[in-house]
Amino acid sequence: MASRKILVVDDDKEICEALSIYLRSEGYESVCAHNGRDALLLLEKDTFDLVLLDIMMPIMNGIVCASKIREKSNMPIIFLSAKSEDTDKVLGLNIGADDYITKPFSPMELIARVRSLLRRASMNEPQSKESYRVGGLELNILSKSVTVDGVEVKLTATEYKILELLMANMNQVFSIDQIYEHVWQEPNINGENTVAVHIRKIREKIEINPKEPKYLKVVWGIGYKIENK
Repeated sequence: MASRKILVVDDDKEICEALSIYLRSEGYESVCAHNGRDALLLLEKDTFDLVLLDIMMPIMNGIVCASKIREKSNMPIIFLSAKSEDTDKVLGLNIGADDYITKPFSPMELIARVRSLLRRASMNEPQSKESYRVGGLELNILSKSVTVDGVEVKLTATEYKILELLMANMNQVFSIDQIYEHVWQEPNINGENTVAVHIRKIREKIEINPKEPKYLKVVWGIGYKIENK
């Protein structure tokens, strides 16, 4: 198996180099960037398995960078944060980062977190295209059916398309515009309420408690996702 490639993003060049040394000693490939903008450019040109992302950086900080990564990918993201950045850390996790490490940290802790996330990502790689499953929720593509704990739930064609989009891309956040354009196949013009109503109806059908959803989660100010943890 090819070695996993990790993107290290930190404006402190010495920290970047130290992290790269730790990672390479464990058999990982490592590439450095020193701000969020450069990180996004590297992600466009190459494929990475995980991003180590500092929060406070010039030009583009880690919060903005993480949100832009989540628009296109569900790749694992670990924040590197100082203790004074707790608010930003929480915001980053809400945006879709997977974990955080507080500076200063030990090389053993870093490697353990990286291994854990890469292992989890491998477990969540695309399943059989005949169906998607998370917990007791299953969507069968061949029969166009959805079951919760083995009991079939009846979705409309539009509800099914929304759920299929989210389940085929678990943990990836989709904005209302993205959902609308994918399902209705046209630009979103005043379709916010339409999408929100369909999301509410899907929740009523697949969630035990729609007000505290287990599967279909909202990421406030960004969009929706099917969470697979």
